[in-house]
Amino acid sequence: MPPTTTPGRCCVVGGGPAGMMAGLLLARQGVEVTVLEKHGDFLRDFRGDTVHPSTLQVFEELGMIDEFLRIKHSKVTTIRMETPTGTTTFADFSRLRGRFPYVAFMPQWDLLDFLARKGRELPAFRLVQNAEVTDLIREGDQVRGVRADTPDGPLEIRADLVLACDGRHSTVRRAARLPLSADEVPMDVLWFRVSREPDEADGLLHSGPGYLLITIDRDEYWQVAYVIPRGTYDAVRAAGLDGLRDRVAAVRPGLADRLERELTDWDQVKLLNVRVDRLRTWYRPGLLCIGDAAHAMSPAGGVGINLAVQDAVAAARMLGPVLRAGRTPTPRELAAVQRRRMFPVKVVQAVQVRMMGDLYPREDDPDGTRGGGSALERSPVARMMRRFPFLTGWTARFIGWGLRPEHVN
Repeated sequence: MPPTTTPGRCCVVGGGPAGMMAGLLLARQGVEVTVLEKHGDFLRDFRGDTVHPSTLQVFEELGMIDEFLRIKHSKVTTIRMETPTGTTTFADFSRLRGRFPYVAFMPQWDLLDFLARKGRELPAFRLVQNAEVTDLIREGDQVRGVRADTPDGPLEIRADLVLACDGRHSTVRRAARLPLSADEVPMDVLWFRVSREPDEADGLLHSGPGYLLITIDRDEYWQVAYVIPRGTYDAVRAAGLDGLRDRVAAVRPGLADRLERELTDWDQVKLLNVRVDRLRTWYRPGLLCIGDAAHAMSPAGGVGINLAVQDAVAAARMLGPVLRAGRTPTPRELAAVQRRRMFPVKVVQAVQVRMMGDLYPREDDPDGTRGGGSALERSPVARMMRRFPFLTGWTARFIGWGLRPEHVN
């Protein structure tokens, strides 16, 4: 079957936060944009749920914030970690100025559904789901579009610009042979869910000798992240589900009965291989990578989503007028987007890698007891927060706003 060919100004590959936000912002400028999403919906478990003040500000600048906040969500004003010796506050968002002194917790599928709905209200916006990109269309060194498989047959999208927003395992990035730099990280994460009682309070983060546990309130259930030393998944699995249930129940005793009833198969446990990496060059002629396709972040601080959104805002603001004028962005114009966004990415990744080294159990110290006490209690960052509480406002700004928040023209 010959492919269906569709022309357009911009093709966005990937319907995650970066892709959907970029598509919406470009379409608002009158740029014809097609967003390709390989799944038929946005309902994926174990995606990040945080919407930080920087992203909330973008919705306010778009005039959408009141409608967006009508979607069910919860507000977190502090990030605290429970340890055997007490509680440490890492970030206090109530110290932030402005309308959004909090982080909103909202299932990512609700965020993406909202962006898709607002995009469909615009004549220049087109979302094609169940479309899996397989390759790039090239003319010499120039990228001219993408090829995708759909239930209706092969599809070609020809465009002046391809925006790769297809995540840390990006097909587009691989096809473009873009060079990647990676940092060593000491952790992997096991994700699973446990039902939640209506009156249960959430400590969010729990740390002690040999463990770091995160519980995210999803209303009817807890989304649980249990951090393990990198490369030890096979050993954890060999110890059996009883061992995993016992470890989690030792941290949250109130979950013990539910863990026994509900966590009954390893298929319910998803392994997240944590990566911190970034492209050395984000672009080729006719192609730009943003979000996780350009820089995979660790889950620490939940900042990956919001950095991806900031990338999208910058790319749409800087390249939208070029595309609207009917011109293909030059490599110099694509490089300008990378230069603007690379600084906050590098700094955040450096902080994440350092904090992971301080806070998470290592393979050579899986019990976290070398040096006495839990990793958190030994962490220089934690000691500073306990000694100088005013620093919690600074960390809240770093997490919530970042180093170079982007704004919509």
